[in-house]
Amino acid sequence: MFGTDPLWLIALKAVFCFAFLMVTVLVCIVFERKVVAWMQLRIGPNRHGPWGMLQSLADGIKLMLKEDVIVKGSDKFVYVLAPILAAAPAFLAIAVIPFGPADNQVSIFGTRTALQLTDMPVAILFILATASIAAYGVVLAGWASGSTYPLLGGVRATAQIISYEVAMGLSFAAVFLHSGSMSTSTIVGAQADTWFAVVLPISFLIYMVAMVGEAHRAPFDMPESEGDLVAGFQTEYSSIKFAMFMLSEYIHMVTVSALAVTLFLGGWRAPAPISTFWEGANEGWWPMLWFVAKLLMVLFLFVWLRGTLPRIRYDQFMKLGWKVLIPVSLVWFMLVATVRAMRNEGHDFTQVIVWVAGAVLGVLVISFIVDLFRDRREKAEESLRSAEEEEEGSKPFDPMAGGYPVPPLPGQTLPPVPRRRSRADREPVTVAAGGPETGAAEPKSAASKESDDG
Repeated sequence: MFGTDPLWLIALKAVFCFAFLMVTVLVCIVFERKVVAWMQLRIGPNRHGPWGMLQSLADGIKLMLKEDVIVKGSDKFVYVLAPILAAAPAFLAIAVIPFGPADNQVSIFGTRTALQLTDMPVAILFILATASIAAYGVVLAGWASGSTYPLLGGVRATAQIISYEVAMGLSFAAVFLHSGSMSTSTIVGAQADTWFAVVLPISFLIYMVAMVGEAHRAPFDMPESEGDLVAGFQTEYSSIKFAMFMLSEYIHMVTVSALAVTLFLGGWRAPAPISTFWEGANEGWWPMLWFVAKLLMVLFLFVWLRGTLPRIRYDQFMKLGWKVLIPVSLVWFMLVATVRAMRNEGHDFTQVIVWVAGAVLGVLVISFIVDLFRDRREKAEESLRSAEEEEEGSKPFDPMAGGYPVPPLPGQTLPPVPRRRSRADREPVTVAAGGPETGAAEPKSAASKESDDG
């Protein structure tokens, strides 16, 4: 299907992919500002162009005209290279995204061609590889800036990408099992009857969470969290280099959204009601319309999350990736593989459901028993520990024993702080008639005390 187009047509399709990404990014920025303003009862951009639609273009021109500053203490070569490494790989993934069927070609200047730049047997691995290269630009930007906060932002971004790419890859594995291929056009073709979002709902949900973390979008935008890191890995960048970081983030957001549409939402296929009543819905140029509509729907989800959820803590974010998404992905992948193997051996669907449900129920019972004994053991250990702590707490605790203040452990109590007695408990005294130089003092009489109280 691919590799037979003339050179001028390949160049034209490549320019179209680049222009599609740039226009989608410009529209997405204005769309995000408008939608968030609508959610938060604000006005939003309304000055540049009709309804403020040219606000993104005005922002880009403004950034290009700003002064381009290079930090004196930075590694200049890597400092300049980092924005390029962050932005350039983001354009590559769109090359294997199908905008239309490969076997139903359209005519472009009299030449029949598919609505896809190219495809390969390992197209999904190509997308994962290009997405991983963008992490180098982020971490090198933080390191080359020669500043502490950008370095912390770069390290955060690297750990975030590594953590969530594992869960993302495991969610893809179930799709590979059902489609039998890693080719994007073949995966879309395998969804002719039912979208994989319906067949594989757990994989779809895991990917939706992982793609938000992969794109550094709220509520997972820890690499550039303002309260923690001033501005993140791009703190020391300005002008066009800063704009390239923002461009790479939005292009990456468009790329992962297009990948979600391709893998789980039927790709360029029309939704079920339309394709049922209209035979030509998936022919000609119409598939591009369905693809763009689904893409805007997923982009709206990004904006919706940003306007709704607050940013979570970094430890919670990493715990979600390593302790929730990855184990659930592994268990789900094993379950899908088991079902596929039993179906290939000719077992009836009812038998598959019974065997799988029995296995899941058995695992749940075993885990319940293990948790029950573990809770008993933990309670016994906790009671023993509390007894030891109470015994240790009765001993005097010196918080300054190590030379610096140390908070008490559970069960330990700080020594009472010496406080001045209250006025009611103190003995009232008066100065003697001889004056303060005599140093004599005598207690007040009862009558004088009552007069003072009065």
